[in-house]
Amino acid sequence: MKQWFSDKRILITGGLGFIGSAIARRLAGVADIVLVDSLIPEYGGNLANIQGIENEVRINISDVRDSHSMRYLVQNVDVIFNMAGQTSHMDSMSDPYTDLDINARAQLSILEAVRHYNPAARVIFASTRQLYGKPDYLPVDEKHVIRPIDINGINKAAGEWYHLLYHQVYGISTCVLRLTNTYGPGMRVKDARQTFVGIWIRRLIEGGAFEVWGGDQLRDFNHVDDVVDAFLLTAMEDHAIGQIFNLGSAEVVSLLGLAEVLVQANRGKGVFEIKEFPSERKKIDIGNYYSDFTFISKILGWTPRVSLIDGMRKTLEYYGRNMGAYL
Repeated sequence: MKQWFSDKRILITGGLGFIGSAIARRLAGVADIVLVDSLIPEYGGNLANIQGIENEVRINISDVRDSHSMRYLVQNVDVIFNMAGQTSHMDSMSDPYTDLDINARAQLSILEAVRHYNPAARVIFASTRQLYGKPDYLPVDEKHVIRPIDINGINKAAGEWYHLLYHQVYGISTCVLRLTNTYGPGMRVKDARQTFVGIWIRRLIEGGAFEVWGGDQLRDFNHVDDVVDAFLLTAMEDHAIGQIFNLGSAEVVSLLGLAEVLVQANRGKGVFEIKEFPSERKKIDIGNYYSDFTFISKILGWTPRVSLIDGMRKTLEYYGRNMGAYL
Protein backbone atom coordinates (compact mmCIF):
# COMPACT_ATOMS: atom_id res chain seq x y z
CA MET A 1 0.00 0.00 0.00
CA LYS A 2 2.79 2.43 0.89
CA GLN A 3 4.41 2.00 -2.51
CA TRP A 4 1.57 3.87 -4.22
CA PHE A 5 2.37 6.93 -2.10
CA SER A 6 6.07 6.93 -2.94
CA ASP A 7 7.05 10.49 -3.94
CA LYS A 8 3.41 11.65 -3.74
CA ARG A 9 2.79 15.08 -2.27
CA ILE A 10 0.32 14.85 0.60
CA LEU A 11 -1.54 17.61 2.43
CA ILE A 12 -3.28 16.69 5.68
CA THR A 13 -5.59 19.26 7.24
CA GLY A 14 -5.88 18.73 10.97
CA GLY A 15 -2.54 17.00 10.52
CA LEU A 16 -1.46 17.26 14.16
CA GLY A 17 -4.74 15.79 15.35
CA PHE A 18 -5.63 12.21 16.14
CA ILE A 19 -6.28 10.57 12.77
CA GLY A 20 -4.41 13.09 10.63
CA SER A 21 -1.17 12.45 12.51
CA ALA A 22 -1.73 8.68 12.29
CA ILE A 23 -1.90 8.98 8.50
CA ALA A 24 1.29 11.05 8.56
CA ARG A 25 3.03 8.49 10.74
CA ARG A 26 2.11 5.70 8.32
CA LEU A 27 3.43 7.61 5.30
CA ALA A 28 6.47 9.24 6.93
CA GLY A 29 9.62 8.61 4.94
CA VAL A 30 7.58 7.55 1.91
CA ALA A 31 5.67 10.64 0.78
CA ASP A 32 6.26 14.39 0.86
CA ILE A 33 3.91 15.40 3.70
CA VAL A 34 2.63 18.80 4.82
CA LEU A 35 0.56 18.97 8.00
CA VAL A 36 -1.79 21.90 8.45
CA ASP A 37 -3.12 22.52 11.94
CA SER A 38 -4.29 25.53 13.93
CA LEU A 39 -3.20 23.99 17.26
CA ILE A 40 -6.23 25.61 18.89
CA PRO A 41 -6.22 23.86 22.30
CA GLU A 42 -9.84 22.67 22.15
CA TYR A 43 -9.48 20.91 18.80
CA GLY A 44 -7.04 18.08 19.47
CA GLY A 45 -3.87 19.04 17.60
CA ASN A 46 -0.79 18.00 19.56
CA LEU A 47 2.88 18.04 18.60
CA ALA A 48 3.31 14.86 20.67
CA ASN A 49 1.43 13.05 17.90
CA ILE A 50 4.38 13.37 15.52
CA GLN A 51 7.14 12.58 17.99
CA GLY A 52 9.81 10.63 16.15
CA ILE A 53 8.78 11.77 12.65
CA GLU A 54 9.33 15.52 13.08
CA ASN A 55 12.06 15.54 10.44
CA GLU A 56 9.97 13.62 7.92
CA VAL A 57 7.04 16.05 7.72
CA ARG A 58 6.56 19.78 7.28
CA ILE A 59 4.21 21.69 9.57
CA ASN A 60 2.19 24.76 8.67
CA ILE A 61 0.42 26.34 11.64
CA SER A 62 -2.65 27.68 9.94
CA ASP A 63 -6.42 27.60 10.27
CA VAL A 64 -8.57 26.04 7.56
CA ARG A 65 -10.85 29.05 7.98
CA ASP A 66 -8.07 31.17 6.44
CA SER A 67 -8.93 30.98 2.76
CA HIS A 68 -5.76 32.81 1.73
CA SER A 69 -3.57 30.16 3.37
CA MET A 70 -5.53 27.33 1.83
CA ARG A 71 -5.17 28.78 -1.66
CA TYR A 72 -1.42 28.45 -1.25
CA LEU A 73 -1.36 25.13 0.59
CA VAL A 74 -3.49 23.11 -1.85
CA GLN A 75 -1.24 23.88 -4.80
CA ASN A 76 0.95 21.14 -6.24
CA VAL A 77 -0.28 18.34 -3.96
CA ASP A 78 -1.55 14.97 -5.16
CA VAL A 79 -3.78 13.95 -2.24
CA ILE A 80 -5.55 16.00 0.42
CA PHE A 81 -6.69 14.15 3.52
CA ASN A 82 -9.23 16.63 4.81
CA MET A 83 -9.39 15.79 8.51
CA ALA A 84 -9.81 19.25 10.04
CA GLY A 85 -13.05 19.74 11.93
CA GLN A 86 -14.77 20.62 15.15
CA THR A 87 -15.76 17.28 16.70
CA SER A 88 -17.54 18.14 19.95
CA HIS A 89 -21.29 17.69 19.76
CA MET A 90 -21.86 19.68 22.96
CA ASP A 91 -19.62 22.53 21.77
CA SER A 92 -21.59 22.67 18.54
CA MET A 93 -24.76 23.28 20.54
CA SER A 94 -23.26 25.95 22.79
CA ASP A 95 -21.27 27.68 20.01
CA PRO A 96 -23.03 26.84 16.74
CA TYR A 97 -21.45 29.61 14.68
CA THR A 98 -17.90 28.36 15.24
CA ASP A 99 -19.00 24.86 14.29
CA LEU A 100 -20.62 26.31 11.15
CA ASP A 101 -17.42 28.16 10.23
CA ILE A 102 -15.15 25.13 10.64
CA ASN A 103 -17.33 22.22 9.50
CA ALA A 104 -19.20 23.93 6.67
CA ARG A 105 -17.86 27.30 5.49
CA ALA A 106 -14.18 26.31 5.76
CA GLN A 107 -14.87 23.10 3.82
CA LEU A 108 -16.36 25.13 1.01
CA SER A 109 -13.30 27.40 1.03
CA ILE A 110 -10.97 24.39 0.78
CA LEU A 111 -12.89 23.02 -2.18
CA GLU A 112 -12.94 26.40 -3.91
CA ALA A 113 -9.17 26.59 -3.48
CA VAL A 114 -8.83 23.12 -5.00
CA ARG A 115 -11.15 24.01 -7.88
CA HIS A 116 -9.18 27.13 -8.80
CA TYR A 117 -5.61 26.12 -7.96
CA ASN A 118 -5.33 22.32 -8.09
CA PRO A 119 -8.36 20.58 -9.62
CA ALA A 120 -6.34 17.40 -10.20
CA ALA A 121 -5.92 16.74 -6.47
CA ARG A 122 -7.75 13.86 -4.82
CA VAL A 123 -9.64 14.94 -1.67
CA ILE A 124 -10.71 12.48 1.05
CA PHE A 125 -13.15 13.96 3.57
CA ALA A 126 -13.53 12.68 7.13
CA SER A 127 -17.25 12.64 7.94
CA THR A 128 -19.16 11.03 10.81
CA ARG A 129 -21.87 8.49 11.59
CA GLN A 130 -23.45 11.21 13.76
CA LEU A 131 -25.26 12.67 10.77
CA TYR A 132 -27.52 9.60 10.57
CA GLY A 133 -29.11 10.54 13.90
CA LYS A 134 -31.18 7.90 15.68
CA PRO A 135 -31.18 4.83 13.43
CA ASP A 136 -34.36 3.45 11.87
CA TYR A 137 -32.64 0.07 11.51
CA LEU A 138 -29.38 -1.66 12.37
CA PRO A 139 -26.75 -2.03 11.09
CA VAL A 140 -26.87 1.38 9.39
CA ASP A 141 -25.86 1.40 5.73
CA GLU A 142 -25.14 4.35 3.43
CA LYS A 143 -28.75 4.38 2.18
CA HIS A 144 -30.10 5.27 5.63
CA VAL A 145 -31.81 8.65 5.82
CA ILE A 146 -29.65 11.58 6.98
CA ARG A 147 -31.25 13.00 10.12
CA PRO A 148 -28.76 14.88 12.33
CA ILE A 149 -29.76 15.57 15.91
CA ASP A 150 -27.22 18.27 16.69
CA ILE A 151 -25.52 21.24 15.02
CA ASN A 152 -22.32 19.26 14.48
CA GLY A 153 -24.15 16.61 12.47
CA ILE A 154 -25.88 19.21 10.29
CA ASN A 155 -22.65 21.02 9.50
CA LYS A 156 -20.71 17.81 8.85
CA ALA A 157 -23.48 16.78 6.46
CA ALA A 158 -23.11 20.11 4.66
CA GLY A 159 -19.33 19.66 4.44
CA GLU A 160 -19.86 16.18 3.07
CA TRP A 161 -22.28 17.29 0.41
CA TYR A 162 -19.98 20.12 -0.68
CA HIS A 163 -17.34 17.49 -1.41
CA LEU A 164 -19.77 15.34 -3.39
CA LEU A 165 -21.15 18.33 -5.29
CA TYR A 166 -17.68 19.48 -6.33
CA HIS A 167 -17.11 16.03 -7.79
CA GLN A 168 -20.42 16.00 -9.64
CA VAL A 169 -20.20 19.54 -11.00
CA TYR A 170 -16.48 20.27 -11.29
CA GLY A 171 -14.99 16.80 -11.59
CA ILE A 172 -12.90 17.06 -8.43
CA SER A 173 -11.86 13.58 -7.26
CA THR A 174 -13.53 13.53 -3.84
CA CYS A 175 -14.53 10.72 -1.52
CA VAL A 176 -16.27 10.64 1.87
CA LEU A 177 -15.64 8.32 4.79
CA ARG A 178 -18.26 8.24 7.54
CA LEU A 179 -16.38 7.25 10.65
CA THR A 180 -17.83 5.46 13.63
CA ASN A 181 -16.17 5.62 17.08
CA THR A 182 -12.41 5.76 16.46
CA TYR A 183 -9.93 5.15 19.26
CA GLY A 184 -6.21 4.61 19.71
CA PRO A 185 -2.92 6.40 20.36
CA GLY A 186 -3.14 10.14 19.75
CA MET A 187 -6.81 10.62 20.60
CA ARG A 188 -7.83 13.38 22.96
CA VAL A 189 -7.90 12.28 26.62
CA LYS A 190 -8.00 15.68 28.29
CA ASP A 191 -11.80 15.84 27.98
CA ALA A 192 -14.67 14.26 26.03
CA ARG A 193 -14.60 16.69 23.10
CA GLN A 194 -13.39 13.96 20.76
CA THR A 195 -14.49 10.69 22.35
CA PHE A 196 -15.68 9.49 25.74
CA VAL A 197 -13.24 6.58 25.47
CA GLY A 198 -10.39 9.02 26.03
CA ILE A 199 -11.77 10.08 29.41
CA TRP A 200 -12.27 6.44 30.40
CA ILE A 201 -8.65 5.65 29.59
CA ARG A 202 -7.37 8.69 31.43
CA ARG A 203 -9.32 7.80 34.58
CA LEU A 204 -8.14 4.20 34.36
CA ILE A 205 -4.48 5.15 34.09
CA GLU A 206 -4.78 7.73 36.87
CA GLY A 207 -6.30 5.08 39.12
CA GLY A 208 -9.75 6.62 39.44
CA ALA A 209 -13.19 5.31 38.57
CA PHE A 210 -14.68 6.18 35.19
CA GLU A 211 -18.38 6.74 34.57
CA VAL A 212 -20.53 4.68 32.20
CA TRP A 213 -23.67 6.59 31.28
CA GLY A 214 -26.59 4.23 30.76
CA GLY A 215 -24.59 1.20 29.69
CA ASP A 216 -27.06 -0.60 27.43
CA GLN A 217 -26.34 1.44 24.29
CA LEU A 218 -24.75 -0.62 21.52
CA ARG A 219 -21.76 0.76 19.60
CA ASP A 220 -19.02 -0.27 17.21
CA PHE A 221 -15.41 0.90 17.40
CA ASN A 222 -12.49 1.11 15.00
CA HIS A 223 -8.85 1.23 16.02
CA VAL A 224 -7.05 4.12 14.34
CA ASP A 225 -4.77 1.75 12.40
CA ASP A 226 -7.80 0.32 10.60
CA VAL A 227 -9.13 3.81 9.91
CA VAL A 228 -5.80 4.83 8.38
CA ASP A 229 -6.00 1.77 6.12
CA ALA A 230 -9.38 3.00 4.87
CA PHE A 231 -8.11 6.51 4.12
CA LEU A 232 -5.11 5.20 2.21
CA LEU A 233 -7.28 2.82 0.16
CA THR A 234 -9.71 5.58 -0.80
CA ALA A 235 -6.80 7.76 -1.93
CA MET A 236 -5.36 4.96 -4.07
CA GLU A 237 -8.43 3.49 -5.73
CA ASP A 238 -10.29 5.17 -8.60
CA HIS A 239 -13.39 3.18 -7.62
CA ALA A 240 -13.61 5.34 -4.49
CA ILE A 241 -14.05 8.63 -6.36
CA GLY A 242 -17.45 10.19 -5.79
CA GLN A 243 -18.44 7.58 -3.21
CA ILE A 244 -19.57 7.60 0.42
CA PHE A 245 -18.35 4.77 2.62
CA ASN A 246 -19.29 3.76 6.14
CA LEU A 247 -16.58 2.43 8.40
CA GLY A 248 -17.55 0.07 11.20
CA SER A 249 -16.83 -3.17 12.99
CA ALA A 250 -18.35 -6.61 13.30
CA GLU A 251 -17.61 -6.41 17.04
CA VAL A 252 -20.73 -4.74 18.41
CA VAL A 253 -20.59 -4.08 22.13
CA SER A 254 -22.66 -2.31 24.76
CA LEU A 255 -21.06 0.55 26.67
CA LEU A 256 -21.08 -1.69 29.73
CA GLY A 257 -19.39 -4.41 27.71
CA LEU A 258 -16.83 -1.90 26.45
CA ALA A 259 -16.04 -0.88 30.03
CA GLU A 260 -15.44 -4.52 30.91
CA VAL A 261 -13.17 -4.98 27.87
CA LEU A 262 -11.18 -1.90 28.89
CA VAL A 263 -10.65 -3.18 32.42
CA GLN A 264 -9.67 -6.58 31.01
CA ALA A 265 -7.16 -4.89 28.68
CA ASN A 266 -5.75 -3.16 31.76
CA ARG A 267 -4.92 -6.56 33.27
CA GLY A 268 -8.10 -6.58 35.29
CA LYS A 269 -7.27 -3.34 37.09
CA GLY A 270 -9.82 -0.54 37.26
CA VAL A 271 -13.33 0.28 38.39
CA PHE A 272 -16.26 2.03 36.79
CA GLU A 273 -19.62 3.36 37.93
CA ILE A 274 -22.96 3.10 36.12
CA LYS A 275 -24.62 6.52 36.03
CA GLU A 276 -27.84 7.97 34.74
CA PHE A 277 -27.43 9.61 31.33
CA PRO A 278 -27.10 13.42 31.89
CA SER A 279 -30.18 15.19 30.59
CA GLU A 280 -28.25 17.60 28.36
CA ARG A 281 -26.48 14.65 26.71
CA LYS A 282 -29.61 12.53 26.44
CA LYS A 283 -31.17 15.08 24.11
CA ILE A 284 -28.50 14.46 21.48
CA ASP A 285 -27.80 10.78 22.15
CA ILE A 286 -28.50 8.49 19.19
CA GLY A 287 -29.26 5.36 21.18
CA ASN A 288 -28.00 2.10 19.67
CA TYR A 289 -25.76 2.47 16.65
CA TYR A 290 -23.48 0.27 14.60
CA SER A 291 -22.54 0.47 10.94
CA ASP A 292 -22.94 -1.74 7.93
CA PHE A 293 -19.53 -1.50 6.21
CA THR A 294 -20.34 -4.00 3.45
CA PHE A 295 -19.98 -1.39 0.70
CA ILE A 296 -16.36 -0.43 1.42
CA SER A 297 -15.49 -4.10 1.90
CA LYS A 298 -16.97 -4.95 -1.49
CA ILE A 299 -15.53 -2.01 -3.43
CA LEU A 300 -12.13 -1.55 -1.76
CA GLY A 301 -11.60 -4.76 0.20
CA TRP A 302 -11.38 -2.91 3.52
CA THR A 303 -12.21 -4.74 6.71
CA PRO A 304 -11.07 -3.98 10.27
CA ARG A 305 -8.17 -6.13 11.48
CA VAL A 306 -7.51 -4.92 15.03
CA SER A 307 -9.71 -6.61 17.64
CA LEU A 308 -11.26 -4.48 20.36
CA ILE A 309 -9.27 -6.11 23.17
CA ASP A 310 -5.95 -5.81 21.30
CA GLY A 311 -6.67 -2.24 20.29
CA MET A 312 -7.50 -1.24 23.85
CA ARG A 313 -4.30 -2.89 25.11
CA LYS A 314 -2.21 -0.95 22.61
CA THR A 315 -3.97 2.29 23.53
CA LEU A 316 -3.52 1.80 27.26
CA GLU A 317 0.15 0.99 26.80
CA TYR A 318 0.65 4.16 24.76
CA TYR A 319 -1.00 6.45 27.30
CA GLY A 320 0.72 4.67 30.14
CA ARG A 321 3.97 5.97 28.64
CA ASN A 322 2.79 9.30 27.23
CA MET A 323 -0.16 10.59 29.29
CA GLY A 324 1.69 13.74 30.38
CA ALA A 325 1.94 15.01 26.82
CA TYR A 326 -1.86 14.95 26.44
CA LEU A 327 -3.03 16.72 29.59
